Amino acid sequence: MNEKKDCFDQTQYLTFHLAGEEYAVGILQVKEIITYGTLTKVPHTPASIRGVINLRGNVVPVVDLGVKFGMAASPVTDRTCIVIVEASINDTQTVMGVVADSVSQVISMPRDNILLAPAFGTRVRIDFLRGMGKSGDKFILVLDIDKVLGADDLAPVAASLNALESTAEAGL
Repeated sequence: MNEKKDCFDQTQYLTFHLAGEEYAVGILQVKEIITYGTLTKVPHTPASIRGVINLRGNVVPVVDLGVKFGMAASPVTDRTCIVIVEASINDTQTVMGVVADSVSQVISMPRDNILLAPAFGTRVRIDFLRGMGKSGDKFILVLDIDKVLGADDLAPVAASLNALESTAEAGL
């Protein structure tokens, strides 16, 4: 029986820090982690889009989740990196990067350890969260990366870049 695993059934998560908070994203959606390098700014994109990178010949938009969540832009340090993720945006698998102040670790967290996120006390919209994961004596905000990156302000950017990439591949 070869059925596709639902992201909600995941038990392993990559944890990273952003503005003093610890976040997690399902490891099955993480493609790789790269050092923060030169980004190319793209005019007329939302403030949360830091720019695009060339990842092995592919144009990949890079999102500053701090700005996306209504915080200040993340400062770039020697620990800043870009987590390359694959999100389902409008039923299309789209590769995007997210800026992280630092990456922590891969942790195992059974579904039972993920509790409903409270409707208060987080800087992140409640619909962007799968829940709050219990890891030892702390909580980690578990992101629904599809919803974060598929939000109304970012989906058109992803669609435009997918169209641009398809045109380039077709040689037009």
